[in-house]
Amino acid sequence: MSITMHTGPNSPATVSSFATRLLTLCYGGLAYLIFFGTFLYAVGFVSGYVVPKTVNTGSTSSLSTALLVNLVVMSIFAVQHSGMARQGFKKLFTRFASPAIERSTYVLLASLSLILLYWQWQPMPTLVWNIDNPALAGLVTAGGFLGWLIVLYSTFLISHFELFGLTQVVTHFAGRVAEPMKFKTPGLYRLIRHPIYLGFIIAFWSTPTMTLGHLLFAAVTTAYIFVGIYLEERDLVSMFGNEYRRYREKVAMLVPGFF
Repeated sequence: MSITMHTGPNSPATVSSFATRLLTLCYGGLAYLIFFGTFLYAVGFVSGYVVPKTVNTGSTSSLSTALLVNLVVMSIFAVQHSGMARQGFKKLFTRFASPAIERSTYVLLASLSLILLYWQWQPMPTLVWNIDNPALAGLVTAGGFLGWLIVLYSTFLISHFELFGLTQVVTHFAGRVAEPMKFKTPGLYRLIRHPIYLGFIIAFWSTPTMTLGHLLFAAVTTAYIFVGIYLEERDLVSMFGNEYRRYREKVAMLVPGFF
């Protein structure tokens, strides 16, 4: 799926003062930088490389405490991420703030929710599986990084900078207004409807050493992805009607030829 938003000519009724537009631009830029740092940290958090705190490191506590804390921080992210993505919330937000910063605010709060998860995550070190064969372990690790590349590549297919709010604030700074969103299906979106979600699933499950904590993270986030797909597609049908219904009938959700 791809929704693109194009800019139109200047509209005097909607052009703010230069100072306001500059502040909006700085806000959107800061939100994007925080997002990008959070995304890079996510790669290390899940894969266990480079970053100081990963899904398997940190101070340990009892299994019940770790389970409770981890479920709470994942739930905070899920509620924020899904709640603010709904059309009803977007309409409510734009009643009180500029539409130009709606996406940046969503991205910023999602990033802060993830930072909270990284900070408060409790490791659950019980081993579920461990691949001893170096070649196979390396292959699985490479699969995880491939998943992250699929995620990033797919965002650029559907306008990366618009997806994370930069296009909107730059357009606002230039004194232009957005034209209605259009639907298109470039690249991987011709094969599956949700390549970003597929990339996340691959990245979360492709690990040579699976602990109970990592398993919890992968299982809960995968379940949340399917909930997110349901909610997102409901909104897309509402926005694009039969055009999206036909696309959904022809193109698999996550695995070409299967579902």
